Amino acid sequence: MRRYLVELIGTFFLVLTVVVAVGESAALAALAIGSVLMVMVYAGGHISGGHFNPAVSLAAMVRGRLSPVDLAAYFTAQVTGALLAALIGDWLVNEPPAATLQGDMVWKALVVELLFTFALAYVVLNVATSHDHPNNSFYGLAIGFTVLAGAVAMGPISGAVFNPAVAFGASIAGLNAWSTIWIYLVACLAGGALAGFAFKALNPKDV
Repeated sequence: MRRYLVELIGTFFLVLTVVVAVGESAALAALAIGSVLMVMVYAGGHISGGHFNPAVSLAAMVRGRLSPVDLAAYFTAQVTGALLAALIGDWLVNEPPAATLQGDMVWKALVVELLFTFALAYVVLNVATSHDHPNNSFYGLAIGFTVLAGAVAMGPISGAVFNPAVAFGASIAGLNAWSTIWIYLVACLAGGALAGFAFKALNPKDV
């Protein structure tokens, strides 16, 4: 239960930061989002692994660090945290009109969301679960800066979600149109699964 509560808390603060920073069009939104993920990973990584992202949890299951039962519980905790954060964030700010994706932007969003979710989950697995990096002090920075890089580079294309829980929260808060949520669910979960398989292939002695 401790692990699930940590996942709920971490996802809550990640999604709340996304909703408020994006809703207010904050100039440093990407930095705020990457930073809150970093500090929440440092705060809870030793208890739950610091996923705060269903795609990362899926990658951890594929990698062999999470059971299917725990995966379902992590998903539930993360979605619950996202729901609570979206409701509070929606109350705090007057968000801009919901973003929609049309035409070839749908395919571009699918590609960048898959690639950077893969990158995020791949980094998490390597810096936080690899036998080559026990008790390192840089894992939170690596994970947070992956999201920061993706947000700055790919935000104008897809919104830089890289997380199904964030997609869910953003849709509840009215930042993203519900008609586009499938893009993030498909691309992010596929990216997470691929990262798990890539880790196993590249680290055969570490599974």
